[in-house]
Amino acid sequence: MNTSAIALSAPHTRRPDLPGDLAMWFFIFAELLVFGVLFLAYAFARARNVELFDASQLELDRLGGATNTALLITSSYFVVRAVERIRRGAARACARWLVAAMACGGAFLALKLAEFGAKFDAGISMSTNTFYMFYIGLGFFHFMHVVLGMLILGAVALKAWQGGYSAAAHTGVETGASYWHMVDLVWIVLFPLIYVLH
Repeated sequence: MNTSAIALSAPHTRRPDLPGDLAMWFFIFAELLVFGVLFLAYAFARARNVELFDASQLELDRLGGATNTALLITSSYFVVRAVERIRRGAARACARWLVAAMACGGAFLALKLAEFGAKFDAGISMSTNTFYMFYIGLGFFHFMHVVLGMLILGAVALKAWQGGYSAAAHTGVETGASYWHMVDLVWIVLFPLIYVLH
């Protein structure tokens, strides 16, 4: 049998287009849809009261927001490295990269809590004005997604450390990574929308 015949008779081994579990991708698309609707509502409300939104926006901690952006982008890089390591069969190295990503996520949460705390101490709440309703509402909604993402990464890291994934079977790592990248992507849109754009 020649090589072309062998190639034709070999089983099809192309990877699926989406990494991880398909159910997670349905969840991710649903979450992105929800965030998209909220972003559109924000844009619509801002267009009706630009001066209020611009003035309120200037009271935000842009340096803290930029730091949080850097933390989440760094964490996504660490998650990419984790996936790369498990594809090479290095499960414990994968777990270490995931823990590093979680550390960045934890720092993000700490900074966000400090930012929210400063606003609440200044007497600002969701009822202060329309801008702060979106700032606190969207910020808290994303905050909870970071918490969920860290729980997912933690479960994946633990399983990886215990040898539950391998180069041949690591769908769970890719699934957790996909969710974390979604959390990062939402913040990359949320940060300029809320903190920067006038």
